Amino acid sequence: MKRLIKRIWKKAAALLTAGAVALTLAAPAPMVSTAVAGTADTIGAIFTLGSMAAQISAVRRQVNQLNDTEEGRNQLYYEFQKEYGVNEDAYLNQKLSNIMANLTAGVAAVDPSINDKPYKWFISADQTINAACGFGHVMMVNVGTFNHITNDDEIAAIVGHEMGHGQKDHVKKGVMKGVNRSFVLTLAAAAAGGGVVPSLAASVANIHMDAHSTKKHEWEADNMSFEYLQHTNYNLGAGAAVMQKFVEIMGDGKRSGIENFFNPSDHPNSEARRDNYIKKLNEYSGGHINLKDGTVTVNGKLFVTPTWTDDMSGAERACFVLGNLAAAYHNGHAKSEAYASGDTIYLGAQPIMTVVSGDEPIQVLVDRL
Repeated sequence: MKRLIKRIWKKAAALLTAGAVALTLAAPAPMVSTAVAGTADTIGAIFTLGSMAAQISAVRRQVNQLNDTEEGRNQLYYEFQKEYGVNEDAYLNQKLSNIMANLTAGVAAVDPSINDKPYKWFISADQTINAACGFGHVMMVNVGTFNHITNDDEIAAIVGHEMGHGQKDHVKKGVMKGVNRSFVLTLAAAAAGGGVVPSLAASVANIHMDAHSTKKHEWEADNMSFEYLQHTNYNLGAGAAVMQKFVEIMGDGKRSGIENFFNPSDHPNSEARRDNYIKKLNEYSGGHINLKDGTVTVNGKLFVTPTWTDDMSGAERACFVLGNLAAAYHNGHAKSEAYASGDTIYLGAQPIMTVVSGDEPIQVLVDRL
């Protein structure tokens, strides 16, 4: 996400920097006699400590204003719309509105605080596959995401991931961690006699780059997305499915634009994230199901290796089959007999898989369950 984070937080960083710059410019230069070098160094270090602490306080106030107040959230929302453009396609906006409503209910079941700070979202005019959530639950999804990913479940998994960042305040935590790190480095430079030390304001514009581009935050956001989806009607295999799609987009292993967004070099890669989702599906089912190399197993025995369709690989379809099976076992439907209705296999009331041309005969698959 680093590329988009770098662009989308320019305006936020400018707002943060403004508060720190104002304070820095207002601070008087220390009056120290050059004849007493040791005393000068001591006084300079004390001044640096006080000045930097004041700057941190100013930045913290700016961060809180942008993150927690309606005025600050609105300011960011309209600035981002102006910067990235707004796609007003009625169909796509209704689609995202429905997804946001469903996910908001799913998040609220886990974290009711969302009701106190609902998300401000829009579809940007950008044609690339991207989504981002930052300060104040301000979130955008690029129109390119809908152009390349038409499955609502996969879009919900992506948006749920961003809401995981939002609910855990990853941007705010990341910015303040960067501010505090700059504080420590500045003090270390002063103590070492590093001469004139740049103000904290000079580095705030770069601090936002580390907002939530850490493996720890990415894993947490993925895990939260999986938990949120449990409280919706979306397929729990969607997270694994969309990561499988990104694995396939990589093709020859060269880092594409989409890979650079979803998996910058300091992020877990798509394969690892897909496998993490598969592990969570296995756990959700009570250990009854698994997926490896595009083949779904149930209780250690072969169930199905789905074939490709026009818009989805067999491995991606397998993730959705796994999601349905996980729900069946978790909700007790696996105790029922498997049966076919039309082209769809069921366990109790839970649909498991719709068979298409190229899959094994439906009765063969029913008998395996």
